Amino acid sequence: MSEQEFKSGFIALVGRPNVGKSTLLNKMIGEKIAIMSPKAQTTRNKIQGIYTTNEGQMIFMDTPGIHKPHNSLGDFMVKTAMSALRESDMVWLLVNADQERGVGDDFIIKRLKESNTPVYLIINKVDLINRAEVLNQIADYSAQMDFAEIFPISALTGEGVPELLAFTMDHMAAGPQYYPADQLTDHPERFIMSELIREKVLELTRQEVPHSVAVVIDKIEREDEQRLHVQATIVVERPSQKNIIIGKRGAMIKEIGTRARKDIERLLGDKIFLETWVKVEDRWRDKPQALQSYGYKEDSDI
Repeated sequence: MSEQEFKSGFIALVGRPNVGKSTLLNKMIGEKIAIMSPKAQTTRNKIQGIYTTNEGQMIFMDTPGIHKPHNSLGDFMVKTAMSALRESDMVWLLVNADQERGVGDDFIIKRLKESNTPVYLIINKVDLINRAEVLNQIADYSAQMDFAEIFPISALTGEGVPELLAFTMDHMAAGPQYYPADQLTDHPERFIMSELIREKVLELTRQEVPHSVAVVIDKIEREDEQRLHVQATIVVERPSQKNIIIGKRGAMIKEIGTRARKDIERLLGDKIFLETWVKVEDRWRDKPQALQSYGYKEDSDI
């Protein structure tokens, strides 16, 4: 008997903002490679997570939530999400189990209907509702589109996730192993560091600050065998936002740095000396050159 062929493929995770795409990605990969926040539009770039077994390899593309953009950064996020659809072998449409289908869901479904890519409906957060409500959601969404499969899951608790992974792997086509078996993401460490710092800003600030923040890693230098020296700049749009992030007597920026350092150390397995600065750049989210320099670079085929 011949050995079973290795399988591989690319899977796009799409959906409205805050439906749990990043939470699901981290649960499947087993490491925090995508930042999480209850604030909408947390994910801004197309983050790839890599899941590898002896049977095959699935590359997941966690996309920004599809929404009506209000600035150039928003345009970039929506273009990024839609480009993932063209690059994928399969699409997982995530929806919230505890929310009724909305205009945003209908907009995404309309776009998915235009594609020939198989679409799985992933009804997330089923831990928040009862079985009858889950069945109602399945019936409602099934009337909108012919999905290849439907999976009720909870990305937070892990309910249904192993079954989803096993089923998907079974239905992957034969293909090459794109990445080494121990690689979890295609993003460089510099990107992950900047995202973890931005996550702490989202956790600790409110009002107008979170959506106005970018983080740039300026320098990574090894001090000795035990410790890395990392310098980062937090970019905001207004002096008032800078004051919020610095906080009274520097308390906020210190707390952001402490929390981010712990996550970065956990990710890299190295001790980190993290230095952070705050810079004001007016309306950077509407400046193409600023978007490029802060890491929001459009794919050439968008």
